[in-house]
Amino acid sequence: MDEPKKDVIRETDAEAMRLAKTLLRNARFGALAVIEPQTGSPLASRVGVATDIDGAPLILVSMLSAHTGALLADPRCSLLLGEPGKGDPLAHPRLTLVCRAARLERESSEHARAERRYLNRNPKAKLYAGLGDFSIFRLEPQRASLNGGFGKAYHLDQSDLLTRGPIVEELAASEQSAIDHMNADHLDALAVYARHFATASGNGWTVAGFDADGMDLVSGDDTCRVFFPQPLAAARELRHVLVEMARSGRASVDAGDRT
Repeated sequence: MDEPKKDVIRETDAEAMRLAKTLLRNARFGALAVIEPQTGSPLASRVGVATDIDGAPLILVSMLSAHTGALLADPRCSLLLGEPGKGDPLAHPRLTLVCRAARLERESSEHARAERRYLNRNPKAKLYAGLGDFSIFRLEPQRASLNGGFGKAYHLDQSDLLTRGPIVEELAASEQSAIDHMNADHLDALAVYARHFATASGNGWTVAGFDADGMDLVSGDDTCRVFFPQPLAAARELRHVLVEMARSGRASVDAGDRT
């Protein structure tokens, strides 16, 4: 008799969701797969990536690109995220998102927020973001597949990836002022966050975005994801959480330096 087929998909737990969100928030680029309208064939290309404050991927693409026309004809698409490191590229985590793309209308509040967050993450895109043939698309995840390495496969749904509720709009309204303040006056705290909470090396860390779950830090082409101890319930909690994380991080660093 044939042995029953082993289910290779693990139960989605908090660790898997955290890894998926890390891959999503850390991504600077990804492989976008669309459906070619003329033939119905799959078409893949590389795109720059950022995330909206709720976690949905954002892409900035030219209307002259084949994948842009394909998205306008059929919004179904897929986005592969995750950078290979040393050794076997298949041993490194990656996330595949099944999405529906929506072009954001210029002059809308959604476009203004998306453009701000995209350029905070990808400042070199300022050279062409304002050109008339470039558009921002929001990729709304429907579901996702996470491969965390050999034998670590998971299925995730939209609720595992995106933040919902009043906190999204509330935090978006004050996010940029918080970013500007931290980057102008508290680079020392950002260095502590990167070193202690993300075990990141290097210098020159600045914050590119805040969301209810944490913050995205950048240093040149390097990125790191720092999660808050608990998700924010209200935007007013952000300052207190940042102060406490800086305090505890410094204390831990100082203790480590004395040993």
